[in-house]
Amino acid sequence: MNPLRICFKSGERTFSAAFNDTAIAQAIGRQLPMTSTVQRWGEEIYFDVPVRMKNTSPTRDVKVGDVAYWPEGPSLCIFFGKTPASKKDEPRPTSDVTIIGHTDAPAALLHSIEEGTSFTISR
Repeated sequence: MNPLRICFKSGERTFSAAFNDTAIAQAIGRQLPMTSTVQRWGEEIYFDVPVRMKNTSPTRDVKVGDVAYWPEGPSLCIFFGKTPASKKDEPRPTSDVTIIGHTDAPAALLHSIEEGTSFTISR
């Protein structure tokens, strides 16, 4: 099955991601379109989503560009650099997440998205 292509938009800034074929990604995909408010944690953007599920593949091993589900929010997280939990230059979530996709959005674009702005997610 082809990955689900997702569009993220905040003001004039847009980028896309590919969601994998997992139960969490599919559940979020069924809720689209949705609008949420951007929050930041270091070089991580996250925002609430209306999906409550348990982690299916819990990990703290994430890479730049990973899109992950954080059940404690519940939120989607987009990692683009160091976070307060990082031990080196890699991103690191505050607690376990499940990676559900990936974006090739430039870090500079993600840096420019300010906390508190509206974020729309659609197919």
